[in-house]
Amino acid sequence: MTPTRVVAFGGGHGLSASLRALRHCVPGLDLDITAVVTVGDDGGSSGRLRAERGGLPPGDLRQALVALAGDHPATRRSAALFQHRFAAAGGSGGAAGGDGGAADPLAGHAVGNLLLHGLTELLGDPVVALDHAGAMLGAVGRVLPMSRQPVGIEARVRGADPDRPDEVRTVRGQHQVAVTSGTVESLRLTPAAPAACVEAVTAVGAADWLIFGPGSWYTSVLPHLLVPGLADAIVSSPARRLVTLNLVAEKETLGLSLPDHLDTLRRYLPELKVDMVLADSKAVGDPVAVERAAESLGARLVLAPVAVTDGTPRHDPAALGAALVPVLGADR
Repeated sequence: MTPTRVVAFGGGHGLSASLRALRHCVPGLDLDITAVVTVGDDGGSSGRLRAERGGLPPGDLRQALVALAGDHPATRRSAALFQHRFAAAGGSGGAAGGDGGAADPLAGHAVGNLLLHGLTELLGDPVVALDHAGAMLGAVGRVLPMSRQPVGIEARVRGADPDRPDEVRTVRGQHQVAVTSGTVESLRLTPAAPAACVEAVTAVGAADWLIFGPGSWYTSVLPHLLVPGLADAIVSSPARRLVTLNLVAEKETLGLSLPDHLDTLRRYLPELKVDMVLADSKAVGDPVAVERAAESLGARLVLAPVAVTDGTPRHDPAALGAALVPVLGADR
């Protein structure tokens, strides 16, 4: 029996939560997992490497690899090493998770970021480098970039300056868009039409399920729809499509309701059809508006308790996995 081929799109913590949830599905389902990751990060360690040495920003790619790392003690230690950040030498000049500085160029860098950058230089291809790193971690799936070229993220934002609430200005860079205090009115990539990663396009065409979200909507989820080759593959794929909604609005999506999240998908890819929308039963509030927005995409709304129980707005991988099993395992 062939495995169910799942392609998950995103970046950062949202994609990691989705991948860990898919890992929880594996005992009950035979899954072939591929993560397709945004390549627009320009902050922190990734931003420094991108600015100083070029190439793809490795941070979101590293997080996806770690989420898929195998369970053997040796691979778990390797995964912990990938996540380890260098503290400033002597304990001064910046926190372990910060950007470091000229006095200590290693401070703030994640080991996995440096390793991925080194592997790409050594092997000459980021996809080959990611496959090698995945083998090092015993990954139970494959991690691919949405494009082999890094992209910039730009947004037209209304009210980015609190003193000029009606002014619309361009905010440049993934980090700046993610922390903007205004309302994002439009989003674009630079270059405007980056080439899609060929292996990602192939995976989408062969998939049984395509999963979007959770994650930062404007900086992690929507960028995939702005890569023409990837957008075409998503629309033409015979796969079923699932959208997992966020638990709360992030800074970049303040004022954006859950129905609005779904509307933006159709706005940036009008041909997109969705089969299922998964939302937390408590976070959704009145489900009627969300249900209507889901139906406008051709989808059925599924409600389930997928948040951690400590009250923080985080998806519980085990609970999310439990909600995904009957969805992904359903016959066509």
